Amino acid sequence: MAEIQTLIEMGFSKDRAEKALAITNYKGVEPAMEWLLAHADDPQMETGQTLGGSTTATATVPEAAPAPAATTAETESAEEAKSFKCDECGKLFKNQDEMEFHAAKTNHSSFSESTEEKKPLTEEEKKAQLALLEERMKQKRKEREEREKAEALERERLRIKSGKDLQDARQRLQEQEMMKLVEQRRREKIEDQKARERVRAQIEADKQARKLAASGQTASAPVPAAPAPAPAAPAPASAPKANYEQARIQLRLPDGKALAHTFGAKEQLAAVRLYLQINAQEFAQQDFKLMTTFPKKIFTSEDYEKPLELLGLVPSAVIIVSKGV
Repeated sequence: MAEIQTLIEMGFSKDRAEKALAITNYKGVEPAMEWLLAHADDPQMETGQTLGGSTTATATVPEAAPAPAATTAETESAEEAKSFKCDECGKLFKNQDEMEFHAAKTNHSSFSESTEEKKPLTEEEKKAQLALLEERMKQKRKEREEREKAEALERERLRIKSGKDLQDARQRLQEQEMMKLVEQRRREKIEDQKARERVRAQIEADKQARKLAASGQTASAPVPAAPAPAPAAPAPASAPKANYEQARIQLRLPDGKALAHTFGAKEQLAAVRLYLQINAQEFAQQDFKLMTTFPKKIFTSEDYEKPLELLGLVPSAVIIVSKGV
């Protein structure tokens, strides 16, 4: 038990410690210690022990007996060891337990039997011993509290360190994810720029083709010079064409928002699709389809290569954007 070990460390023998705890109903070290100090002179508590561990009773030699008449047995009994003595510091011990405790505590190794009896403690010595034991207990309690406090601080330091390490790891992960996202956005912008350049190049090629076609028509027109009034008839129709060179397209998104932009009537529907991908990021990485309600028409991949005027989206139109293929 821990109480017995504590009492042994204080200098009491194991037998006395066990008896004191039993008498005090195992209420703790302090009641047992007080009982031991109060009964330090109890003859039933004193037992003489030899170095071999055998217990012998202290023989009392009558003072009235004459020395010459003493027998050999009485002489040997009178010279029996009553205590143990430390040859290094001269301290007396009542039994072998005290001697062994002293040896373990001080590392002294030279002991001998002594006929000198260890005197019982006086009341002042008992009080001093009790005060010393209480001071030792307080010191041990203080050391234990300081040790527990240091351990608690170390645990808290480790907890804070582990939390900080975890937070740093999360921050590094977020930074890596952010760098990946920035790199992805950069690649998307480059791809969008290339797509716009392709669309512009296609549009420019279409314009050049239309210019060449128009110049060919005007060059062949003067050949039939006789019917001069006939070409004048479609002159009024050329005025509305100027109004339809542009197409006002409104894109209605699934969340209710709308995007509006003016395109050239000759531009392909692919230009509208590209405009949507650039200005609505949610459609940059997912499939979607374009459709009109009046008349209802769902545009296919072939329609993206056709100009807006051919698809009937001039001069203005509303296009519904829906997710999915």
